Amino acid sequence: MPFTVDNALVAQALADRGYTEPTPVQAAVADPALGGADLLVSARTGSGKTVAYGLAMVPTLLDGAERFPGPTTPKALVVAPTRELALQVHRELAWLYGKAGGRVLTCVGGMDPQREKKALAMGADVVVGTPGRLRDHMERGRLITDDLSAVVLDEADEMLNLGFREDLEFILGATPTDRRTLLFSATLPAEIVRLATRFQREAVRIDVTEDDTGHADIDYRALRIAGHEIEKAVVNVLRWYEARAAIVFCATREAVRRLHGALQERGFQVVALSGEMTQADRNQALTSMRDGRARVCVATDVAARGIDLPDLGLVVHAELPNDPEVLTHRSGRTGRAGRKGTAVLLVPHSRRRKAESLLAGAGVVAEWAGAPTAEEIRRLDGERLAADPMLTEEPTEEDLELARRLAEGRSSEELAAALIRYARVGLPSPEELIVPAAERPERRAAAEGPRVDEGAVWFRLAVGRRDGAEVRHILPLICRRAAIPKREIGTIRIGDRETLFAVTAAAAGQVAFAAANGGPGDVPIAPADGEPVAPQRRRFKDDGRPAPAGRPTKPPRRKERHG
Repeated sequence: MPFTVDNALVAQALADRGYTEPTPVQAAVADPALGGADLLVSARTGSGKTVAYGLAMVPTLLDGAERFPGPTTPKALVVAPTRELALQVHRELAWLYGKAGGRVLTCVGGMDPQREKKALAMGADVVVGTPGRLRDHMERGRLITDDLSAVVLDEADEMLNLGFREDLEFILGATPTDRRTLLFSATLPAEIVRLATRFQREAVRIDVTEDDTGHADIDYRALRIAGHEIEKAVVNVLRWYEARAAIVFCATREAVRRLHGALQERGFQVVALSGEMTQADRNQALTSMRDGRARVCVATDVAARGIDLPDLGLVVHAELPNDPEVLTHRSGRTGRAGRKGTAVLLVPHSRRRKAESLLAGAGVVAEWAGAPTAEEIRRLDGERLAADPMLTEEPTEEDLELARRLAEGRSSEELAAALIRYARVGLPSPEELIVPAAERPERRAAAEGPRVDEGAVWFRLAVGRRDGAEVRHILPLICRRAAIPKREIGTIRIGDRETLFAVTAAAAGQVAFAAANGGPGDVPIAPADGEPVAPQRRRFKDDGRPAPAGRPTKPPRRKERHG
């Protein structure tokens, strides 16, 4: 479905930016049938809502005119929770309204208020800002709201979470009562509903969180790692995906500083974003990401909220967030407006249950695996080099002449080796990781299929990691369930929903017997390869040698002490 825009210049701006079809929220909010109604909209982050409300305000601001009349007192106000989101909204609305002559200003904390004062005095069509700074300009008489015809609250739930309720109520109370109010929120808690009831007039409720494929364009991966190797795992994840741009989230400013330094030391083009940085430093970091001078941004949640980086293909949760909503907001930096992206959670063993709870709360399913190893990354580097277009492009005569000179006295293997060394220049070296014990067989199974020791017989137990299974629990469970000593049990491979275990050929019949004679509360056991194993009841002596079939040995009598 193509965009439906009444204004030809705005339509041209969309076409120049490559917008051909609206996202679900854009189609719903910009529907001409809504007229000038107030809107209460639920939409996920990254759904294209800035362009959505920009288009929704076109009839309100232009009223059928082709162009904006020129800088006057503001006609629209957009309120955002953070400086970064406000600056992002400014960039989006500036190009959307630019061809039609619209002037968009920002008023945000951390910027020079005197410069903003002068800009407001020169006139604007739309003002975008954070609640505190907008209120300050209004109280000082610098921001005139008499002619406002539209007010947008972007990420209203986040503004309330950050404590801006009083500022929002002041702003809405100081604007014309006949204004159009568009309220956007990822969730609609009771506080948002009360705010909407108080300041909106018969608002039309639009919910695109169910129809909007907010997670469909994000591939979630949960990687099990050793708890003390987070920095090394981040290095390997960045090297494995080689994304055009990536953002790595940490929980604290100190963690951002530490990881930023570690990545910088290893040769990554990396910048940092944290609350202690000045606005100028933050702007410089984001500019470096946008123009390609930096490819990795290490950030805290607050510093990164609302930022929109082009070609951001990878989000790494180096430290897990505290709730599913933050997980969604973090991951939503990628996979935006139809672009594909990957979100990676680094999960130490002690944080596995928390990670599963976060994923379930966010309504997403992640693929669980181990972190990429140095060997796997080097192999992938070789595959990338072999598929590089430079090896298939038609060489120029100048290229051939240089090639002939280089080939003098050198073999083809030597030249290829030199090419490989050249290709590796500037690539940070992958890290050698300690692969968690439970992860090693899973990685082998994924790559090569099961490996078994000669003569061993494999069985399947119907419990896995999601049931809390660990080797220290599984081993005595097998011994008790199958009535065999632990010396008869070999490798144990714990998966997400089941466990594979190997037993000696001598014990296989006893395990099959236990499997066939389980009670209602017993954990089911079955042959791993589907081939039946003949049940053969057997008891084992203390020296480990099985007793003859049909003549089970009695367990040794325990001596009772009296007295």
